[in-house]
Order: sequence, then structure tokens, then C-alpha cells
Amino acid sequence: MLSSASLVGFLATASPEAATRFYCSVLGLALVEDSPFALVFNAHGTTLRIQKVQQVSLAPYTALGWVVADIRGTARDLAAKGVVFQRYDGLAQDAHGIWQSPSGAKVAWFRDPDGNTLSLTEAAT
Repeated sequence: MLSSASLVGFLATASPEAATRFYCSVLGLALVEDSPFALVFNAHGTTLRIQKVQQVSLAPYTALGWVVADIRGTARDLAAKGVVFQRYDGLAQDAHGIWQSPSGAKVAWFRDPDGNTLSLTEAAT
């Protein structure tokens, strides 16, 4: 039923100005709309709607992620813009914070200004 419908991703922000700077200037997404209710970005053809809220209730897991061709290069570029990659006990992460999953996929996690956990994934080759 929904297999041909467009997907919309949702997050929340209590700091719209900081979120706008982060998603535009750091991640490079295009701002489509800034309404009293939400920031709307174009994420490579997928709509990302970041709802404006008084307080963000953080999920204890990854809320949004991107599949990238070169995770090391992407992580390096983001780190140069001030992104700090998360470290997790029990995961063997390299100097860039990248973990290789049992499938061979590589994953790294970081947070947006509101603390939402975001990720990069490079598919196994």
C-alpha cells in the first residue's frame, strides 16, 4: 500500500536556530521551509521534518542515518566542521569512531544540537 509513497523523516528540536545551522551548514541539507511548527529539509529527495518543540524527548537509539560511499572521508569532513563522533563501550571503534559490524558494514554515530543520535553507514563490500 505505501511502497510507492514518499517517506518523510521526523525529528524534534527545542533550538531551531542551532538545528538550522547544523543541518544546513554542517550536514549540507537544503532548508525548504521554516514555519512556526517545523523546519523542513530536502535530504537527497527525502523530506526531513524537524518539529519545533519546547523540550526534546530523546530516543535511546539512532533516530536518523545516512548511507555513504566513503565513511572515513565523510567522518573526517564532518569532524572538520566540529562534529564529535560517539564512543560506545563494548564496540571496537577506530580512531574516527567507526565500528565494523559482523556483516562488514561500517557505522559511526554522532548527535545533532538537540542530542538526537544520527549515524553514517557504509555498506559491506
